[in-house]
Amino acid sequence: MGAWLRLVGGFAFYGDRVETTEVRVAAGRAARQDYPRTAIAVLAPRADGVDATTSVLAQASGRLPELIPLRHHRMSESAFAFYRGTAGVMAADLADGSHSGLVVQLCGDAHLSNFGLFGSPERRLLFDLNDFDETLPGPFEWDVKRLVASVELAGRSIGATRDERRRACLGTGREYRMTMQHFARARAIDVWYARLDAKGAEQAAAAALGHSAARNVRDVAAKARRRDHLQAVDRLTEVRADGRRRFRSDPPLVVPIDEQVFGVDAERFEAGLAGLVDLWRDSLPPDRRRLATEYEVVDLARKVVGVGSVGTRAWIILLQGANPGDLVVLQAKEAQASVLEPYLGASEYEHHGRRVVEGQRLMQAASDVLLGWQTTQGIDGILRDFYVRQLRDWKGSVEVEQLRPAGLGAYARLCAWTLARAHARSGDRLAIAAYLGTSSRADEAFAQFATDYADRVEVDHAHFVDAIARGEVPASSR
Repeated sequence: MGAWLRLVGGFAFYGDRVETTEVRVAAGRAARQDYPRTAIAVLAPRADGVDATTSVLAQASGRLPELIPLRHHRMSESAFAFYRGTAGVMAADLADGSHSGLVVQLCGDAHLSNFGLFGSPERRLLFDLNDFDETLPGPFEWDVKRLVASVELAGRSIGATRDERRRACLGTGREYRMTMQHFARARAIDVWYARLDAKGAEQAAAAALGHSAARNVRDVAAKARRRDHLQAVDRLTEVRADGRRRFRSDPPLVVPIDEQVFGVDAERFEAGLAGLVDLWRDSLPPDRRRLATEYEVVDLARKVVGVGSVGTRAWIILLQGANPGDLVVLQAKEAQASVLEPYLGASEYEHHGRRVVEGQRLMQAASDVLLGWQTTQGIDGILRDFYVRQLRDWKGSVEVEQLRPAGLGAYARLCAWTLARAHARSGDRLAIAAYLGTSSRADEAFAQFATDYADRVEVDHAHFVDAIARGEVPASSR
């Protein structure tokens, strides 16, 4: 294994001194001795008896049992959907092989659907990573492999040819490598200033595929700008007969707290969720804490989110300011241990909500002004970690399954640039750039890994669907 580097603020430290460029470049090249770039392509065989369906069923532990069939149904819809819900399976597969030892803050689930648009505090629409539930420090190539494999799987799901998929995967690896080379030459502070806004994403798409691709990004951006607090309030709430605004019921996707049966502990549970908001304020920086004190809790509801996250506890919280029209919808999402922890070790943060928030702040160009964390006690008396953010704040994403084959490569390259920028902020960009080098060797290895891993996922997905058909795995669309 290559030497693991201690990272502080994106720099490689030995003792208390930042090492020179020459030493950091040499460390990257030395990593090739233990982990040649061709080794990136190697997919280690699974140990006897290891089965993806069994691993998925094991993930039900600690989740809401009534939502598990919905999670399985969503995962069964395609091999790509199955892949979205099996970050833990892939983590185990990656841990079975060797690695570069060049550490970054991993997203942990860097597939195509976990990138998108959101509003920055300066009210600019940015393109960035948008899911950090599994974030943890680890070898940079784990994120790149997950991204490139998702490109191959997405290509298969939309009918792209073998040549189209290979070009898209090679382009993803190349974009990551070239972007890391660029950031290796940049000043450290410029790496932290770097960001891709919606206009830049539109121009990149136009340069790659012409105005049709640019129009796709422009349409997503326009939709994202409409996904603000007013839309969230309009779609998720209603004014009831008593004149109070409350969340609209849409079970099992949205279930207001007054429709849930909690027994004698209902009041304690509701007070605990309201207390989560009070205590969440303490995790915010002082200026944003002052902003948060302008609001009080009006209503609470459980809301199903995503694919892999279905079954974890996710609440939406309606806040109201002094003016009845001053409404904000927060999401409090349960933060469990990262699926990477069994293989990379525990986070330095004991609180998993804080682990998610700190990872997000490190990797994103700009983060939600109300992003914070807290712990609350459930109806079962168990303390659980949560992270809290605005539910909708100019958020939008490309529907990967609706991409045309010609647009897959351009979108994947946007994601690769973004991932490289995040890794350059959190890891030793000089060492990673030196390891990847200037040839296409690493690009080809990532593309080969993507093909082989997609083959494995398709087999796993077929077994999963068969298990549902046999009644061994519960699945339901509602």
